[in-house]
Amino acid sequence: MAMSGPQKTVVQLVSVVVLMGGLAWASVPFYDWFCRVTGFGGATGVASAESDEILDQTITIRFDASKERDMPWDFTPVQREMEMRIGETGLAFYEAYNPTNRPIAGSASYNVTPYSAGGFFEKIQCFCFEEQVLQPGERVQMPVTFFVDPEIVEDRDGKYVHTITLSYTFYEIDLPEDYASLDDQVQENTN
Repeated sequence: MAMSGPQKTVVQLVSVVVLMGGLAWASVPFYDWFCRVTGFGGATGVASAESDEILDQTITIRFDASKERDMPWDFTPVQREMEMRIGETGLAFYEAYNPTNRPIAGSASYNVTPYSAGGFFEKIQCFCFEEQVLQPGERVQMPVTFFVDPEIVEDRDGKYVHTITLSYTFYEIDLPEDYASLDDQVQENTN
């Protein structure tokens, strides 16, 4: 049974819509995978252990902190920069402080610049994308452990990088259920 012109057109249009929907659905995880593998867009690598090679060459790591517009915390790097040997494990801290009278939950995203260094900046441990809840007046220091992959000196673009900036941006998220009920009680007692 052959399809007529209008039926064939409808089948083709539905096929295109399904294909485009599938591509849109797959684009976010594919892009995330692509960025992690290539370092594109400042995405970093994730390492489970320290580098087994440390070079005599040094590189400067700068630390930057910012907040989403309405995030009430104070958020800063404890140290603004450090010079370290390529391949050496570094440990840096960021400090967050909740100056308000209520618990606030936050989560941080990050990036590395220049983008060409992203695939060579290996995080061993960090606080990014983890829920952090600070009580009123609470101050915490959050560690990030990392190294710069020695392969950066062999990369066409990476070998010209002498300074890498690691930036974190904190944004407010919804409080977990158990904290939300405590926050409601605090608000009732202050009124």
